[in-house]
Amino acid sequence: MTDAIRPAVIEFFRRTACESPPDISALFSEDVDWHVAGDVDAVSWIGRKTGRKGVAEFYQAIRDLIVSERFEVTEILVQGNRAIALGELESRVKSTGKLIVSEFAFDLTFRDGLIVRFRMFEDSFAVAQAAV
Repeated sequence: MTDAIRPAVIEFFRRTACESPPDISALFSEDVDWHVAGDVDAVSWIGRKTGRKGVAEFYQAIRDLIVSERFEVTEILVQGNRAIALGELESRVKSTGKLIVSEFAFDLTFRDGLIVRFRMFEDSFAVAQAAV
């Protein structure tokens, strides 16, 4: 299983960079356990999402509300059906013009070639501060 996970993670990041939200969401199971932690009252695009529709809505909101200025995956760690991707990002919130600068970790679990559990960890304080 480990041999198939690294290419799946690379494909996930490739799609998030250049594909449509529905094409990105096709990589997820319909019952995906999705969560991006943070202040959901200040940051509309984070929180829990349900199914592929929720995943597509997240990526559409990202495209509508922020501009990615830098997104770099520095390491992908794989064990069994789980992958952790580490990196750094810089994103500008369109409504405020403020820049989010943060390290990140994506925690992805796969089953039958699809992502069944998704967690993204970033500097949620910096994200909330840039959003308001």
